[in-house]
Amino acid sequence: MSTATPRGTLDMNSTQYAAPLGRVFLAFIFIMAGAQKITGYSGTAQYMEMMGVPGALLPLVILTELGGGIALLIGWQTRIIAFLLAGFSLLSGFLFHLVPSFGMEGMAAQTEMIMFMKNVAIAGGMLMIVALGAGTLSLDQRKAAAA
Repeated sequence: MSTATPRGTLDMNSTQYAAPLGRVFLAFIFIMAGAQKITGYSGTAQYMEMMGVPGALLPLVILTELGGGIALLIGWQTRIIAFLLAGFSLLSGFLFHLVPSFGMEGMAAQTEMIMFMKNVAIAGGMLMIVALGAGTLSLDQRKAAAA
């Protein structure tokens, strides 16, 4: 008798651990970016201004990245947070990578396009979380189990 999983499905262990691990990986990007903006606050604000984005928005950016990353990590309000982080990823990718790449040539333009596509991929991961939810090991799952 075969113990193989039917084609096109994952066994319970894979799905049980894949969602929280994916959330950790995605959350890490935002947590680290928010923390780096705190430690390099003035430089980040100047960079934002140089790119045409008011530096006064930096506290909101930090709150979005750090707060959203932590919420995603622990699986709290995961679908809402993931939706917001998907939009943030697309907007920041557009403003800080895609638009500047139009005025560049060669490797600089290619690097900015790769960075933009990274943001698009992150948004795609976030939209998968929106569709599938937090999965196991999350506050959302714990709340649902208690109800």
